[in-house]
Amino acid sequence: MEIVGIDEKKVESISKVKNEDDWVTNYRLDSYQKFEKIGLPTFGPEIDLDFSKIIYYKNSEADQRIQDDWNNVLKPIVDDLDSVGVRESEIHMGGMGVQYESEVIYHSMLKEIEEKNVIFTSIERAMKEYPDLVKKYFGKIVLNSENKFAALNGAVFSGGSFIYVPPNTKLDRPLQSYFRINSKNMGQFERTLIIVDDNSDLHYIEGCTAPTYSESSLHAAVVEIYVGKNSRCRYSTVQNWANNVYNLVTKRALVDTHGTMEWIDGNIGSKVTMKYPCCILKGDYSKGTCITISVAGRDQIQDTGARMIHIGSHTISNIISKSIARNGGNATYRGKAFIQGKAKNSEASVKCDTLILDEKSKSDTIPVNSCFQSSSHIEHEATVSRISDDNLFYMMSRGISKERAMDLIVLGFIEKFREELPMEYAVELNQLIKRNL
Repeated sequence: MEIVGIDEKKVESISKVKNEDDWVTNYRLDSYQKFEKIGLPTFGPEIDLDFSKIIYYKNSEADQRIQDDWNNVLKPIVDDLDSVGVRESEIHMGGMGVQYESEVIYHSMLKEIEEKNVIFTSIERAMKEYPDLVKKYFGKIVLNSENKFAALNGAVFSGGSFIYVPPNTKLDRPLQSYFRINSKNMGQFERTLIIVDDNSDLHYIEGCTAPTYSESSLHAAVVEIYVGKNSRCRYSTVQNWANNVYNLVTKRALVDTHGTMEWIDGNIGSKVTMKYPCCILKGDYSKGTCITISVAGRDQIQDTGARMIHIGSHTISNIISKSIARNGGNATYRGKAFIQGKAKNSEASVKCDTLILDEKSKSDTIPVNSCFQSSSHIEHEATVSRISDDNLFYMMSRGISKERAMDLIVLGFIEKFREELPMEYAVELNQLIKRNL
C-alpha cells in the first residue's frame, strides 16, 4: 500500500489501515488542520518541498506483523539492513526495534529486560495495549500546533518507539531503534515517546540512513521524553541520511527534580538538517546536557544546536556543539539558553566550536541567551578555526601523510562527542567522518 500526497481522506486512510481508536484518528485530523494553516519556518535554510509528491505511508506487505525472528523478515530487507550493520549491532543491546519505510518490521528484547517490566514496543502497539499511559504523555510537550512539521507528524505519524521504564529500574544495556528510508520521495514520520519513571535509568540509541536518489525525501520525526525524579535518560543518535533528505525533527525532554537528560546528537548526512534537542528543566536541581556534532559537505546545510529552558532552581545545563564544514558546506549553530525569573542559582554553559576545511565553506553561530534571575548566570564561548598549515607541516615532517594528518586533527576536534558514544558507535562514527572528509 502506498499513499502519495496529503488531504483529510488520506490522513483517515492511514488511521484506518492501522485500525486506530477514535482518539488517535481525531488527533491526526486536528493535526492535519493545523498543518494546513501553519507556514514554513521563518528562520534557517530554505525548504523546497512539494508536499503533494511525498509518499506519506508505504508498506509493501500490508499484512506483515512485527517479527521477533530475522528468519521471518523478507530477505531483501534483511540484506539491506545487513549492509549497514544493523543486525551486527544487536548483540550489544538490551532490545532493538527496526523501522523500514513506514512500519516497524522487527522488534526484540532480552528476557532480563522484560523481567524488569520495561515496555519497549512500537508507538501503535502501545496505543492499543497501554492507551491510558500513552494518553497521559502523548503530544503534551511537543504540541501539534508548534510548527508545520510537528503538525505534519501528528497527522501522518507511523512507526517509532514507545518506552516505559518503571520506578527504581536500571538498565545495564541500551535499547536501540533503527530507521531506514529506502524509496524515492519517501517521507518517514516516526513518533517516539519515552517515559523514565522515578529513580530509573535508560540509555536509548537511534540510527538513521537512506540511499541516495535524485528526488528529495523527508524525515520529520517527533521525540518526547519524560525524565522522572532522580532519574537519568541518555538519547544517542548518529544519523547518516543521504544528501537528498530533508531532516526536520522536533525533540524535547521534560526533566523533573534531580533528574538528568543527556542528548548525544550526531548529524553527518542529509540535504538540510534543522534539529535543536531541548531540555525543559522543570524540577529543582535538574540537569540537561546536549553534545552535538554536525558535518556539512557539498550542497549540505546543517542548521543544528540545542535549547535549554531553566524553570526550577539550582538547575544546570551544558551545550557543547562541534561543527565541521567542507567543500562549500554550511554548518550553523542555532541555540537557546533561557533562565526564567524563578530559576534561582542556576547555571547555563554554551560552547560552540567550528572547524572550516576550505575557503568555500561557511559557518554561523546564532545564540539566544537570556537570564532573568540575578543569582543565576550564562556562559557562552564560540570559536571558528581552520586546520593550521603549521600543524599539517609538523605532522607530515614526522612521516604522516597529509590525508592521515587531516583525519587525526578532525577526529581530535570531535573527541568530546566520540567519547560519549558506545564503542561500536564511536568506531562507526570514525568511518563516517573519514568518508565524508
